[in-house]
Amino acid sequence: MSDGARGRRPLSYVPLQGDEGWLALVDDELLFRIQSLAPDHPHDDELVAVVRSERHFFVRQEAAKRIRDAEKLKAFAADRHIGQILARQMRREADIAYLQHLVDASCHLEVRKAAQAQLEQLQGPLGPKG
Repeated sequence: MSDGARGRRPLSYVPLQGDEGWLALVDDELLFRIQSLAPDHPHDDELVAVVRSERHFFVRQEAAKRIRDAEKLKAFAADRHIGQILARQMRREADIAYLQHLVDASCHLEVRKAAQAQLEQLQGPLGPKG
């Protein structure tokens, strides 16, 4: 086992007795369900449960990408894998202050870069940068 693989959760998941809903699915089935969601799906709560879970970061990222309401991702801004996705979903003028907060406060370079890029996209149509 390489040093980078130590401490990682295995990609396959064996459901524990009593697991319910989407978290009872093995990773392959869960990924298929997540990736086959329609753009206007009503499953944000199930996706948030996956993001909150101890699943492999890739499964959690895929779930985060499909969450329609970016406000639900703000609780996960400190997670470097989810924070990037949150920053990319901020699209409104009202999100500028939050994106600036991510740029200033995040301890993860990937999150800061994603927030900065999104901030620049938003500020372009809104007027001159300051």
